[in-house]
Amino acid sequence: MRKLKMGMIGGGRDSFIGDVHRKAASIDGMIELVCGAFSSSSEKSVKSGMDLYLQEDRCYGTFEEMILKEAELPENERMDFVAIVTPNHMHFEPAKMALENGFHVICDKPMTLTLKEAEELQSIVEKSGLLFALTHNYTGHPMVKQAKELVSNGDLGRIRKVQVQYLQGWLATSVEKTGQKQASWRTDPKRSGIGGALGDIGTHAENLVEYITGLKIEELAADLGVFGDGRTLDDDGNILLRLDNGAKGTMSISQIAVGEENNLAIKVYGQKGSIEWHQEEPNKLITHWLDEPVKIYTPNGNSLYPMALETSRIPAGHPEGYLEAFATIYKGFAKDILALINGEKDLEGQYPTVYDGLRGMKFIYGAVESNKNNSAWVKL
Repeated sequence: MRKLKMGMIGGGRDSFIGDVHRKAASIDGMIELVCGAFSSSSEKSVKSGMDLYLQEDRCYGTFEEMILKEAELPENERMDFVAIVTPNHMHFEPAKMALENGFHVICDKPMTLTLKEAEELQSIVEKSGLLFALTHNYTGHPMVKQAKELVSNGDLGRIRKVQVQYLQGWLATSVEKTGQKQASWRTDPKRSGIGGALGDIGTHAENLVEYITGLKIEELAADLGVFGDGRTLDDDGNILLRLDNGAKGTMSISQIAVGEENNLAIKVYGQKGSIEWHQEEPNKLITHWLDEPVKIYTPNGNSLYPMALETSRIPAGHPEGYLEAFATIYKGFAKDILALINGEKDLEGQYPTVYDGLRGMKFIYGAVESNKNNSAWVKL
């Protein structure tokens, strides 16, 4: 047993998500950041690494330099895996190069810029025998784990209906025209891909539906909107879903919903009961039953299934949130890397993988195709 060594691509000065990843990776004491290529600017990359108290010779000017030089280091010194926290257009090439040079990869979502890249990356991961994790962080919440186990253990009966929403309001005005970094790349097709809100928040909603229910979205019909002045990518949408067991679903996504902050919520209805979870109040899972009173589950509370209990870090009544959910992804990923190092073959796989990433890209492309054809049904 030892700490794993992490390298980071992206996440330099003024990066929101890079800081989130670093904090989350450190929470369980299993991972330390040892190197990075933090920016497309060599100077900014080195300065960002120095800000984090890294050795200067481990602060690299480019991701190519980092991967090649780290590969030359003795096994007990070099990084064990790479965290990719760049905009979408800079996911594929670093992931490909890292895998081809023997490094495991954990990557932000959506997985790639294009569907073709996603399909190629799946093939590369399979050939490499290495691990690839995708940070759909909301799957790391204890109450999302509890929801998944309630469904998989049959407590709700056969699933009939799903409602999911992810509503934000931060793009209600054209903030990208002010130079706001996060808005600028998310509204740029060259850096974001063919999906705007679809890729940024829609893939989270899609992944949450499939993760909790264990079902696949078989078909969808999408009505997307572009409301921001001068934008070409969607910033709003309503999508009908057909799941592979015959269940029906609705999805509403928006980044122009004035007043909304990060309103991700899901309801799953079965024959015997239903569940309801809200990301802005993540420590409550509300359940309704045909012939029983309402039950509310909480982290480390009563009657939790093992997977939810295992991911509850602190005593009941103490709030767990965004960083801890990210940390759950990192912890599961780290445990599997350590298992491989120790020659174990049975891995837990408690994190989204390259296959979830491919599902997300198919979702984006399917929704865009449907919208172009007057919301016609499209098979994924």
